[in-house]
Amino acid sequence: MLSNLTDEGSVENLINRMERVDVLIHLVGGFSIGKTHEYSFTDWKQQLDLNLNTTFLVCQHSLKKMVQNDCGPIVTVGSRGAVQPGGQMAAYCASKAGVVALTQAIADETKNTNITANVVLPTIIDTPSNRQAMGEENASKWVKPESLAQVICFLASEAAKDVRGAAIPVYGNI
Repeated sequence: MLSNLTDEGSVENLINRMERVDVLIHLVGGFSIGKTHEYSFTDWKQQLDLNLNTTFLVCQHSLKKMVQNDCGPIVTVGSRGAVQPGGQMAAYCASKAGVVALTQAIADETKNTNITANVVLPTIIDTPSNRQAMGEENASKWVKPESLAQVICFLASEAAKDVRGAAIPVYGNI
C-alpha cells in the first residue's frame, strides 16, 4: 500500500481505502542542512514537502475519518530544531516548526471531542543512517529509537486521553 504522501490524490486514496482511522502516528520526515544564503529554493521546498506538507495531508484526510467516529489520537514528529533552531538548518527547522503549529492547531480544533493531537520533539535519533552520516563518537547521547517509540506509544494510548496540544521534548543527553 505504498503512496506518494506529497500528492494529495494519493493520500486521499490511501485513507479512503481504510474503513476507519483509530490512531494516526505520522513518522514521515527528513533532514538536510546548508547555509541559508547557499541553500537552493528547490531544497527548501523539498524540506517543506517532506516534513510539513505530508503531515498536513495525512492529518487532513485522517481527521475526516476520525471525526466520523469521534475518536483517535494523532501523534506527529517535530524536532528540537522547531523550538530551538540552529544555523544551517533553516529549512528543516522551519518545516518542523510548521509541524508543531499544525499539530497544536488540530488539538485546538478537536477540543470537546475524543480526538487528541500531540507532537514529539526529538533531537538526533540513534539510527544507522545517522551514525553513518555523523560518526559514532556522540551516538551514546542520542535518542534511542525505542525511547522515542515509548513516548509516541504513550501519546497514542488511552492513558494520554487528556493530553492535547503538547510538544514533548525527547532530547536524550544532548
